[in-house]
Amino acid sequence: MISSTEWLLTIGGLAAVIIFDLALAIAHRKKETSTKEALAWTLFYVTAAITFGLLMPRWTSDQLRTEFFAGWLTEYALSVDNIFVFIILISTLKVKKESQQLVLLLGILIAILLRIILIFAGVALVTRFTSTFYVFGAFLIFTAWKLINEDEEVREDEGKLIAFLRRRGLSTFAIALIALGVTDLVFALDSIPAILGLTTSTYVVITANIFALMGLRQLYFLLQGAMDRLVHLARGLSFILAFIGVKMILHALHENGVNVPDISLQISLTVIIATLAITTLTSLYATKPKNGTYKLEP
Repeated sequence: MISSTEWLLTIGGLAAVIIFDLALAIAHRKKETSTKEALAWTLFYVTAAITFGLLMPRWTSDQLRTEFFAGWLTEYALSVDNIFVFIILISTLKVKKESQQLVLLLGILIAILLRIILIFAGVALVTRFTSTFYVFGAFLIFTAWKLINEDEEVREDEGKLIAFLRRRGLSTFAIALIALGVTDLVFALDSIPAILGLTTSTYVVITANIFALMGLRQLYFLLQGAMDRLVHLARGLSFILAFIGVKMILHALHENGVNVPDISLQISLTVIIATLAITTLTSLYATKPKNGTYKLEP
């Protein structure tokens, strides 16, 4: 059980990082972010998440630490797919480079607020009604099947939204902000059930989501040139969602006395890590340049 003091300290620490990131985005809003700079900040946020996870047993437990890493990896992987849609949106809207930093950060802050609301609702459902696991599990399996064609559908839906907002006379900045918020809300409908299949701890779900979202702005600039390289990512994410969906259904059956295996969290974490590693390596191999080297922009 997480105490009120531990909640306050965690929220205070995360809020401090978010405020720092906001100040950084405002200070560098007229500066174009290089790939090397984006890589450095991405590594910083990844290191922060790993450090937080490793230290968690000091105030929680080893079980919650494992749940955090499984949840954070899943949310972070799904965020990469989210980033590709962000790139398409910002490119379509022709958002000025000096505005991209601020648009992305404000969009991410909106995403954090929306997800916290969905998290509390989702945790309340799965802890009170076991049948929710069947619904979320089936939804994840359906989403996994649908994921391969998701980009085209999202692009079409976002195109309609952008056209509607333009007719209302909104500025490009405002349209980009709304479009990013709506897009993340759509993705959250997939990602929140996914992490609830791994943990029902509100503390873990919220911290894993925030850590996955905090480095999203830097990840955007890092992945701008990698859209055509991660060709197997959708299949990997599809497999992870389907796996978690099956896990949720088996868990619900197991809780209701049906003699079926209950997939452990350790197996889930291993499957998630292995899937991400395999799809990343196969993607890079499939799109390997002829000279065999990748270059980072200065």
